[in-house]
Amino acid sequence: MSWAAPLRLALSLGLPPEAFWRLSLKEWRALTQAPDAPCLNRAGLQDLLARYPDEETAP
Repeated sequence: MSWAAPLRLALSLGLPPEAFWRLSLKEWRALTQAPDAPCLNRAGLQDLLARYPDEETAP
């Protein structure tokens, strides 16, 4: 495995090489994974339904 890309990413995040090599895999994943996307709750659904109601179509 090439460590160049992960090390460059760590440096771009402001992490010095010594700190990079001390990270556990769990810590590295926490630093580099995208945050969880928010889920749609009932209030959000009701807001969308109010803003974009279903249109009646002729039979």
